[in-house]
Amino acid sequence: MKTVDRIFGWLLLIGGLLHGMGSLQGYGKNHEMLLWALCASLAVLLLAAINLLRVGRPQDRALAWISFLGCIGWLVAAIAFGRLIGNIFDFRPLTHEIITIVLAIFSLRRSFAGMARLHNAASSTVSPKESRPL
Repeated sequence: MKTVDRIFGWLLLIGGLLHGMGSLQGYGKNHEMLLWALCASLAVLLLAAINLLRVGRPQDRALAWISFLGCIGWLVAAIAFGRLIGNIFDFRPLTHEIITIVLAIFSLRRSFAGMARLHNAASSTVSPKESRPL
């Protein structure tokens, strides 16, 4: 599953790069729109980096939650873009929606897996006879 998680992180990164290239082509003359489109490209590239970092740090619950919340934010943005162009199932927003949903699920699973490990560690007690001095 870690490999699939990592693949989707790379897919989001590729999607961010393609978003930036498409923004340059589509809004090259409209500088205000280009600025905001490139800001969105930066946001998705940072989200991809966070997700790739999360895959390598399975114990980091805070990072998993940040990744999950970032994915939810990007999912809302992708759906909103689809609505603005009149078709949420257009290829451009749809690819970001699917990739982001998968990464959000992986992030949420990782954050709750970390909670389960903490709960199990807290519930296991060591008797004084079993403990060793530091």
